[in-house]
Amino acid sequence: MTIKDIARLSGYSIGTVSRVINDHPDVSDEARARIQEIIRQENFQPNRNAKHLKQVRSSAITIIVKGTSNLFLNTLLEKTQQYLLSSGEEANVVFAEEKENEVRQAIQICSERNPKGIIFLGGALENFREDFSQISIPCVLISGWAEDLGFENLSSFCTDDYEGGRKAMEQLIARGHKNVLIVGGFRSDEAGQVSSQRLHGAVSALSEHGISFSMNSDYVESTFSMEDGYSKTLPIIRNNPEITGIFALSDMIAIGVMRAAKDLGKKIPEDISVIGYDGITYASYTVPRLTTVSQDISRLAEEGVNDILFRISYKRPPVHKRIRCEVSDSESIAAAM
Repeated sequence: MTIKDIARLSGYSIGTVSRVINDHPDVSDEARARIQEIIRQENFQPNRNAKHLKQVRSSAITIIVKGTSNLFLNTLLEKTQQYLLSSGEEANVVFAEEKENEVRQAIQICSERNPKGIIFLGGALENFREDFSQISIPCVLISGWAEDLGFENLSSFCTDDYEGGRKAMEQLIARGHKNVLIVGGFRSDEAGQVSSQRLHGAVSALSEHGISFSMNSDYVESTFSMEDGYSKTLPIIRNNPEITGIFALSDMIAIGVMRAAKDLGKKIPEDISVIGYDGITYASYTVPRLTTVSQDISRLAEEGVNDILFRISYKRPPVHKRIRCEVSDSESIAAAM
């Protein structure tokens, strides 16, 4: 005897039978009585193990990580999982390539796995703007700013990246650097993207101190990877010996930049000062140790997890919060020569 047989004998749909078995309230008294009578007559026993497995599969929170080689997001993932585990929640983790559309992946996951919430670690705002309206479950974007998108089921928590970019550049300016290079992100990034915020913050600091900066000659596009940090800046450093300071929009880029400078016979920080952004653990083990803008990863993870768990259980408007960052002054910057 199966649920299909109960539906055939009772004259009601499989969906109605399922709602009666699972004690859902949206069933008429007549239908409930008829179906329960058939269940008693046929001694039907629902497969409780199968039901439990279905509930577990559909109750899990999904975490989508934007990028497979971003150590900052990997650390953020670890912290997020820890906070979920301490709250008794399980999570399915999905990685999206940097050029993939993470929101369309989320739409497919909603169809196949029925998660009760989704946590995005990083994301492209244009993807949210174009496709997120197809998602109805509670979601949170960590390390991205979504308030301007106006979705009622999407919160966001991120570092104040504009202020972080300003702080990074102020470190170089305070040490007399006027010939600086900025590496990271893409010109097409919209204003809300973290790379764009960091870039604009740094450029505003230069402008306030009367230091000239050209987006054509003093800025290099790059993914957030060591490989791009190295390959994109090697020819720039070789052909522009007047550069004395470099702001990399991520620590991974900065590590590649430092290797490029080393391969060109440049000493850090004596010849070129380098400052990164993120505060990943690796920054403490480079030679010299990397000066960086440190994000509060634990707080980002905690705020994001607390928010989505609350909104899964209770209806409330989304929350958007920027979290302060601090410069971890170390060994990779010095006074301009």
